[in-house]
Amino acid sequence: MQRLALLNIVGLSASLIDDRMPRFSAWARRAGLQSFSPAFPAVTCTAQSDMLTGTDADGHGIVANGWYDRESCEVRFWKQSNHLVRGEKIWDVLKREVPNFTCANLFWWYNMATRADFAVTPRPLYLSDGAKHFDIHTQPMGLREELKSDLGAFPFPSFWGPAAGIPCSQWIARCAKWMEEKYSAHLNLVYLPHLDYGLQKYGPGAAEMEVELRAIDEVVADLIDFYESRGVRVMSVSEYGISAVETPVHLNRILRANGWLSIKDELGRDGLDFFQSDAIAVADHQVAHVYLKDRSRMGEMRELLEKQRGVESVKEAQEIWANGGANDRAGDLVVTAAAGHWFTYYFWEDDNRAPDYARCVDIHRKPGYDPAELFLDPKIAMPKWEIAKFLLKKKIGMRALMEVIPLDASLVKGSHGRVDVLDEERPIIAGADHEIGSAKEVFSAMLQHFRNG
Repeated sequence: MQRLALLNIVGLSASLIDDRMPRFSAWARRAGLQSFSPAFPAVTCTAQSDMLTGTDADGHGIVANGWYDRESCEVRFWKQSNHLVRGEKIWDVLKREVPNFTCANLFWWYNMATRADFAVTPRPLYLSDGAKHFDIHTQPMGLREELKSDLGAFPFPSFWGPAAGIPCSQWIARCAKWMEEKYSAHLNLVYLPHLDYGLQKYGPGAAEMEVELRAIDEVVADLIDFYESRGVRVMSVSEYGISAVETPVHLNRILRANGWLSIKDELGRDGLDFFQSDAIAVADHQVAHVYLKDRSRMGEMRELLEKQRGVESVKEAQEIWANGGANDRAGDLVVTAAAGHWFTYYFWEDDNRAPDYARCVDIHRKPGYDPAELFLDPKIAMPKWEIAKFLLKKKIGMRALMEVIPLDASLVKGSHGRVDVLDEERPIIAGADHEIGSAKEVFSAMLQHFRNG
């Protein structure tokens, strides 16, 4: 049986597949290039879960990259347990159908506590003294030291933050080759995030994107050549396309101004009081989930949100996910931004009172997604010196914050999440045997490959 590699080239859309990506463009034309309707919301965790389960959020329950947990009264972003994704995954189905089937999942999300045979995923070590040690998690665990010994340490700063760039995608591609040569899994899932960074920083039409596109073209084309030389069939896919944005919308500030948000003083800074707030907005790119303490006030909240500039639609969760499979995690109201707009998590009104994590790369503490983490604050005269001082303090055992992230959301030039986008900005798939209409149909493309033998 021919084996399969599915390359996830994040942020790639038809508008970018041109002479700036010459090798991939030529391959995609031969393989057969299609675009399809984005998942809703069109964000990483939802789109990937659609592809790996063949269902949407009504089935797998992944309503965003993070959501408000009503029991703990906490916002939880970028969790990693595969148990959060409900239902059968592609490897569960194929293990029943294909003798001795194996799957290697390389950096797709929810890649811990997985039933995939081989898993590699980013996972820092969080030490008791507050230090964070960059590392990866693997299944089996022994893979971690083998990979680092042969490939070097995973270049974690290039995976997210102001230093995000091509090195992490290059490392993941080397990891994919290493896994193929050592284990030759039937199904290889490979996540290549590089385009996501530049598209959000500069916007899809920016001149700076030529360098970024040429960089990922080399990585992807080389990996395709490698797999095909070993008789492995390749399909490529993207989770979403990225659209140009100009205007951030601060939903939590709107809630605060209208008396819905409870703010507490935390050593002279503003803290978001989840326990006493009547409503909070959990922002995730161009979609936000709004959670209410008292659902009888739904109409009042909906009226407030619908009149805000930059809001395209406000819907109750059951209007979107009729079967209720997503509603325990989804907001009572789900808000979609208008074209050219996106939602921040910001809730403070004075930057001097912004919480301590606001100017840091801190994806787990922030109650929403923050693409400003891709930038160094232009107001800092010598940001590298500030970073060096932080590292020196940490090295000698002092507590310190690396406060180099700007609070100017207008710096962000690209976003995603909406379904109603231009055809050329929809996600793509190349190499499928049949027409693909949605993210969840990527599951059937993989299944059909193995069922056809």
